[in-house]
Amino acid sequence: MSETTPRVDPVTVDPVTVDPVTVDPVTVDTVIVGSGFAGLGAAVKLDEAGRKDFVVLEKGGTLGGTWRDNVYPGCACDVESHLYSFSFFQNPEWTRTFARQPEIRAYLESVADRYRLRDRIRFGVKVAGAEWDGTAWDVRTDDGTSYRARYVLFGTGALHDPFVPEIEGLDRFAGKAFHSAQWDHSHDLAGKRVAVIGTGASAIQFVPAIAPEVESLTLFQRTAPWVLPKPDHAIPERTRTAYRRLPLLQTLNRIALYWRHEALVAGFLHPQIMKLVQKLGLKYLDKVLAGDDELKRKVTPTFTMGCKRVLMSNDYYPALRRDNVSVETGDITRITGRGVVTADGVEHEVDTIIFGTGFKVADGMAQMGVTGRDGVKLVDAWKDGPEALLGTTVAGFPNLFMIVGPNTGLGHSSMVFMVESQINYVLDAMRTVDASRAVAIDTRQDSQDAYNADLQRRLGKTVWSTGGCASWYLDENGRNRTLWPGYTFSFRRRTKAIDPAHHELIA
Repeated sequence: MSETTPRVDPVTVDPVTVDPVTVDPVTVDTVIVGSGFAGLGAAVKLDEAGRKDFVVLEKGGTLGGTWRDNVYPGCACDVESHLYSFSFFQNPEWTRTFARQPEIRAYLESVADRYRLRDRIRFGVKVAGAEWDGTAWDVRTDDGTSYRARYVLFGTGALHDPFVPEIEGLDRFAGKAFHSAQWDHSHDLAGKRVAVIGTGASAIQFVPAIAPEVESLTLFQRTAPWVLPKPDHAIPERTRTAYRRLPLLQTLNRIALYWRHEALVAGFLHPQIMKLVQKLGLKYLDKVLAGDDELKRKVTPTFTMGCKRVLMSNDYYPALRRDNVSVETGDITRITGRGVVTADGVEHEVDTIIFGTGFKVADGMAQMGVTGRDGVKLVDAWKDGPEALLGTTVAGFPNLFMIVGPNTGLGHSSMVFMVESQINYVLDAMRTVDASRAVAIDTRQDSQDAYNADLQRRLGKTVWSTGGCASWYLDENGRNRTLWPGYTFSFRRRTKAIDPAHHELIA
């Protein structure tokens, strides 16, 4: 304290007893969780169906879900833009065959504007739990607000919780480390020595984007992915003009894209067919890496194409040939303050570590603290792995719906198609409850069990189970909890309307 600072004697204040404030819950018909494709699509269709009493809870400060969070350099979609969009709001303004992240994000913003959804979205609100009380859901948020809702619809998807592997010494690394889904744009990579851990869909996009600016890039590869050329190109203004003036042309293009993708399903369901297709991948690899036998050996996959996600890129392999890029295939044993140590004892000194290691897809929703009938917690109902009926409803959790739930993922086409299919299913379930003047609808456990037994039987014959790889599609017991084993039109047919035999109405 300086000599010129006046002295202030402490003041003693008697404690004041404050009565706790009871805040009434916000009552709505439906709570939608998430504002990505699933949440926005559900909001649009609820509104169109006259079910206007809903609110969208979004943990982020803006909308967009996956396409808000993933802002790493080179981020783009691997499904054509004209198919990776809502059928009810097609966009003639796509500038590339495969849209980049900013353009997809802008599209989602335009959906919110076109359908006047912004006033329905509560930003910065994270769901902390949800409990069924016998007649409605009590949805609790981390700011202490409670929403009492007849229906709850989770549109959070699977790709929102980044996975960072537990590596000894990571907490002692003196440089900068971050996940690709939490990209630190304030960290200048120019002239840095960078380690990239992981070779999934994100890494093959950001590695070519950052390789020219870094001093060195060491790619730590556990498993070499299958990579095919990406038929990406700019969409000419004349084409965009034609789509604006004649929307039917864009619709026809969308239909053609859809059926071209559906033709790929046979390869995933019948591994022998996929082994023929993978010759295209080997041919591409030979062409791009001609003359570099050592690199070619390192990045040649050792499993059947399709067992892991098939990736598309025109610049990934060329990036690996750069003088400042190297590929390490040895196991990582630990991280030191200065770098990454591999099983051969070599310490690779780096300034920055970037994880391209994907997401926690198995139990994200279960960890939200969802409690259903008779006090059963979702995390316990899913103790052996997440299961649902048509990836949408779970036995014992009335009036609770998931979009992009278990076994709705795709390896060949647009998830937006699946999202729209599930939304139709949810709306039919709601109509059924209303028509019956019931309180709720719940899925029968025996129907859910039979459905999933058949699902796993079918999945056991696919390339995802027999292709000779370990992937995030499979849980720790080797069961595929992620993908839909069939054509998307068969899923849409099954979700056109609920089957009353598989559900019970709660009066």
